[in-house]
Amino acid sequence: MTETTKILTIQDISCYGQCSITVALPIISAFGIETAVLPSAVLSTHTSGFSGYTFRDLTEDLPSIQEHWEKEGIYFDAIYTGYIGSIKQLDYIKDIVASRLKPGGQVFVDPAMADYGEFYYGFDQEFADKMGELCKLGDYVLPNTTEACYLLHKEWKPDFSKDEMLDIAKELSAFTKRHVILKGDNHKEDELGMVVLDKEDNSATKIVYNDKVNHMSHGTGDVFASAFVGSSMIGKTPSVSAKIAGEFTKKAIEKTIGDSTHGYGVKFEQVLPELPDLIKTI
Repeated sequence: MTETTKILTIQDISCYGQCSITVALPIISAFGIETAVLPSAVLSTHTSGFSGYTFRDLTEDLPSIQEHWEKEGIYFDAIYTGYIGSIKQLDYIKDIVASRLKPGGQVFVDPAMADYGEFYYGFDQEFADKMGELCKLGDYVLPNTTEACYLLHKEWKPDFSKDEMLDIAKELSAFTKRHVILKGDNHKEDELGMVVLDKEDNSATKIVYNDKVNHMSHGTGDVFASAFVGSSMIGKTPSVSAKIAGEFTKKAIEKTIGDSTHGYGVKFEQVLPELPDLIKTI
């Protein structure tokens, strides 16, 4: 019997609200991949649009979880990191990657720390610089334009041209020595693009487009990253994985439009039954 592919995702749990682990676990599992979780924190809700939420920091639990896994001989074919709450956690995660990743395993880093030209609450340039060190351990780095600019100490603007997007992706790949999937190419009126840069062959760099949906919602970056990780782990190329992930995210947004009570995420669960067809047709 073929050994099951196992992936570990490290990010927070928001008990209510569609983001982080509550998005990554079902989406990656839907690709037939055994998905383990390592929560960095537990929140009653996510932080966008809610007030008075509870927050339980699990930083000091990470080393003991790693130690137990070492005793049990537990390893992973891939590790995928999302929202990480502190610099100390980043240091612990680097140790976990070094200790628990199988030889030849893959690392996916979504440097979830900023958007629309600003850091998320609690983050700063010092954190971004430490996140850059984690990015250098990844095989794939999946930032939006704001995160990429903070990683590179560049000035952000809301309207990068196509050539500027390509240049940012090349700079980030040169900095990290990793594949880069840069989200947020919006120079086309009706399409949203992602720059997919192959670190081995910059001439193979592509911009992958999906139809643009004019609807803002929390958690779409987590949906995209999770679908990209799942697609990559079943053998799809980076550009095809980006296309699948973009289409999956677009469909999830479309399912959510018109529901005024659902402002805390997107209805990705309703798109999961369509995932096999997306995998076959894209």
